[in-house]
Amino acid sequence: MSPTLIGAVVTILSAATLYTIAVFAEHHSGGLKPWHLALFWAGFVFDTTGTTLMGQVAGGFRVNLHGVLGLAAIVLMLVHSVWATTAVAFRQERVLKEFHRFSRAVWALWMVTLITGFAFAIPEMAEKMRK
Repeated sequence: MSPTLIGAVVTILSAATLYTIAVFAEHHSGGLKPWHLALFWAGFVFDTTGTTLMGQVAGGFRVNLHGVLGLAAIVLMLVHSVWATTAVAFRQERVLKEFHRFSRAVWALWMVTLITGFAFAIPEMAEKMRK
């Protein structure tokens, strides 16, 4: 396995871990807290890094279910993190208490993207290993 592929997998799984912790901690704490922001932003950075590395391994962006969902997920993660930061900075109480609904929706799309990535990649990698 190439070092780039290993780096991509490690960073994407790190993003999944950070984002999952942030989303569920936010929900269970009853509101959006500043430390959730740090995890949202870290998850976004790790996912963007991992996606960039995975694109290098795959030979670029592909227009398929995973590619379109992945692009949508990264854009929504950015919107999510910016909106969360704004809500905390301006102490928007209603948003702080109800933001978890949007967080869960973005997380769910991201998880579908992660799963479709594995679903597309595993058969492709198996084929390459047979050659």
